[in-house]
Amino acid sequence: MPDPSSPPENSSVRPEQLWSSLRRIFRLARPYRYRLAAALVLTAVGSMVALVVPLGLRELVDAVFQEANRSLLNRLSGALILLFVVRAAAAFAGSYLLGWTGERVVADLRKRVYGHLHRQSLRFFADRRTGDLTSRLTNDVGAVRSAVTQALSDLLTQSLSLLGSVALMMVLNWRLSLIIFVVVPLVTGLAVYFGRKIRGLARDVQDRLADTTAVAEEALAAIRVVKAFARSGYEVTRYNDAIDELFETSRYRVLVSSLFSASVALLFFMALVGIFWYGGREVLAGRLTVGDLVAFTFYAFNIARSVGGMSRLYTTFNSAAGATERLFELLDTTPDLQDAPDATPLPRLEGRVCFDHVTFAYEEGRPVLRDVDLEVAAGETVALVGPSGAGKSTLVDLIPRFYDPQEGRITVDGHDLRTVTRPSLREQIAAVSQEVHLFNTTIRANIRYGRLDAPDDAVEAAARAANAHDFIAALPDGYDAEVGERGVKLSGGQRQRIAVARALLRDARLLLLDEATSSLDSASEALVQEALDRLMEGRTTFIIAHRLSTVQGADRILVLDEGRIVQTGTHEALVQREGLYRDLASYQFRVPEEAVEG
Repeated sequence: MPDPSSPPENSSVRPEQLWSSLRRIFRLARPYRYRLAAALVLTAVGSMVALVVPLGLRELVDAVFQEANRSLLNRLSGALILLFVVRAAAAFAGSYLLGWTGERVVADLRKRVYGHLHRQSLRFFADRRTGDLTSRLTNDVGAVRSAVTQALSDLLTQSLSLLGSVALMMVLNWRLSLIIFVVVPLVTGLAVYFGRKIRGLARDVQDRLADTTAVAEEALAAIRVVKAFARSGYEVTRYNDAIDELFETSRYRVLVSSLFSASVALLFFMALVGIFWYGGREVLAGRLTVGDLVAFTFYAFNIARSVGGMSRLYTTFNSAAGATERLFELLDTTPDLQDAPDATPLPRLEGRVCFDHVTFAYEEGRPVLRDVDLEVAAGETVALVGPSGAGKSTLVDLIPRFYDPQEGRITVDGHDLRTVTRPSLREQIAAVSQEVHLFNTTIRANIRYGRLDAPDDAVEAAARAANAHDFIAALPDGYDAEVGERGVKLSGGQRQRIAVARALLRDARLLLLDEATSSLDSASEALVQEALDRLMEGRTTFIIAHRLSTVQGADRILVLDEGRIVQTGTHEALVQREGLYRDLASYQFRVPEEAVEG
């Protein structure tokens, strides 16, 4: 963590950078510009009415102390009450419209950011923490809200109050106004100096806040592991350390902001003392009435409040600009995987898949797949085996186009994946993996995730085919039972059968199975395997497996090693040949040497 006693590296922000960030914020409000304009007009009316009040007070004071006119006193008091009512009504309407606009902009921004996240590839999410992305959706967007709503209203109010008060002070007594004109440039200089520090600190606070969110979310998502290893104390310490770092950065930001506000207040209170001193001398000399001094004092207070408010606004806008940088940094990230401009929807598949000399690397110079040449017939079941890191999962991940190969091409039914739209491709693929993710909703909704428009009878039919109906029916709420976060209320075998039912309901031509039964007990594995056998009927299936017992019935087994297909054939043929597969089979099945040699 940087030393909070020194300004952060990104604190030297030029005013044009701040203005650029603010323009992007207010551009979000363009669809609601008429409502925003009405809000600002009403706010301006309220501000201008407030400027008239000190003049009314001047007349009121002079009527009492100089003319002793009771009738005028009554009329002026009534007029002031009316002014206050008008100002309150305008302030209410303007505040409501601004608040509505701000909340609408925030809602639009959250939708835009969330939609943009879903357009990113898996590579994008592999490089970022979920907690940081969540923080940007919540905390950073919240910071933008303050700039669009109250800060914008305050900016207009304080600006009109400042300019109007200065003008009216000049009319009342230009010599007395000079005291204020000495102070304003000093305050402006302070605003520029402190504003640069505050903006950098604001971004640092948002970054620290994202860190704390990421630490908490990571630990809570893995709470079973945390509990199993008795690491709750360790995780609490990690979170507390992150909170302490956030506190130190926030503390320094508060220190800088407070020092700024106190400096501005000191300057203006000193100016007020000067006004009372000089104004009192003018009254005693007969060159100024008591009412003029009262009005002048109110305008001086207006200026002090306006400049103080604008200094806080400068802080708010700098904070919002820091959050905006983080948000637009996200929005400006171009997805590394996009559909071609002329991409077309993929027609209903038969299921033929071809890898044409495919080479792929997550990092340049470190290929995971090397010159893979493969043709899979429609309806064929292909198993991928090999040591960890051989490229099995990567090969399967290229089929739904989670990534694009650096060399070669992949086709389905002769269509190059780069020439078809990704949604139309993925709609025809179903997947069941070892790590089943169920959403924190009902069993029915989790199965229906495979086909959102499926009727209840289709959901039940899929559950029956997946050997899941019996245990679902035995639950108190049946298909409407809540599964808990990540399906924690269900056993591993039950979660797997829900996942198989979801895939069955999808009725896709391509099926991807990644260690779908490896973590189950024998009884659960038998039920899931029976369901998978039904699922694979008539579909082109890719099976990733470390346990060779689950792939002996595959039409073809591909043995991968260091990113290459080194062997191919049926189980019976491969165990008869020297090579990696026979080594794996000998280890797992303890096949006698004379058996594999024939």
